[in-house]
Amino acid sequence: MKTSFSRFTRHCAALSLLLVLCSGASNRGTVTEDWIDLFNGKDINNWIVKIQHHETGDNYANTFRAEDRIIKVRYDGYDKFNEQFGHLYFKQPYSYYHLKFEYRFTGEWRKDAPGYTELNSGVMYHSQDPRTMPKEQDWPISIEMQLLAGLPDGKPRPTGNMCSPGTNIVYKGKLDTRHCINSSSKTYPANNDWIRAELIVLGDSLITHIINGDTVLQYSKPQIGGDVVNRYDPKQKIDGTILDHGFIALQSEGQPVDFRNVKLLNLEGCMDKASKSYRSYFVKGNAGLCK
Repeated sequence: MKTSFSRFTRHCAALSLLLVLCSGASNRGTVTEDWIDLFNGKDINNWIVKIQHHETGDNYANTFRAEDRIIKVRYDGYDKFNEQFGHLYFKQPYSYYHLKFEYRFTGEWRKDAPGYTELNSGVMYHSQDPRTMPKEQDWPISIEMQLLAGLPDGKPRPTGNMCSPGTNIVYKGKLDTRHCINSSSKTYPANNDWIRAELIVLGDSLITHIINGDTVLQYSKPQIGGDVVNRYDPKQKIDGTILDHGFIALQSEGQPVDFRNVKLLNLEGCMDKASKSYRSYFVKGNAGLCK
């Protein structure tokens, strides 16, 4: 009973924090928020590239590049796509955080990429370390905030969905093994407009996807399991393992896409009010970060 009550209390605290984060309550104006610029606007030196068929660190054909204060995903150096799925990982893993970024689709989709990749990209989180991925592994074991735009057929195509390469999640109280779950967002056209996206990750607890200020999807308990990831090191895929931390990565699947204003608010830190490092918005304590 003690353990159950503790979990209930932590869950309530997480929900309370989420209400504050999502509502932009007025009392947040008095709190110093230490947002981190994951992208410095100049280069990708703080990021790690991993592209299928290439070793970790090989930014094949300058796929990922920093220009005009934008991280650009481009394929002008490719002779053929050849399933060279790629990801750009921030160098440091996180557990509890609020991630903000903007994205837009641009340019011509590579017609030699799989059809589902048209106007399709994503941001992976709770990902395995890219340095644990064999050369021929396609996607990292991770959870994806999938980013889509409407196709010419005019059918609904929401963005901010959840996809799960080598993982599962708990959705509406039950383990859900579908590879992708659609969000409630509207369909956005690919007209070069920037879309604002947010991801609030509370360890292995509540996960929230936000598009242009609207909460569009929530779920919990990300964990290793399922398919849609290939040629991985078996030591990295122990099904049933709960994912409460990992790397954040921007995706490359054959569609040119831009990312900018990639910022993170760490929600894990010193919870000792006597410390200068204390912040009232922390939800996960870490005594090692107290000054």
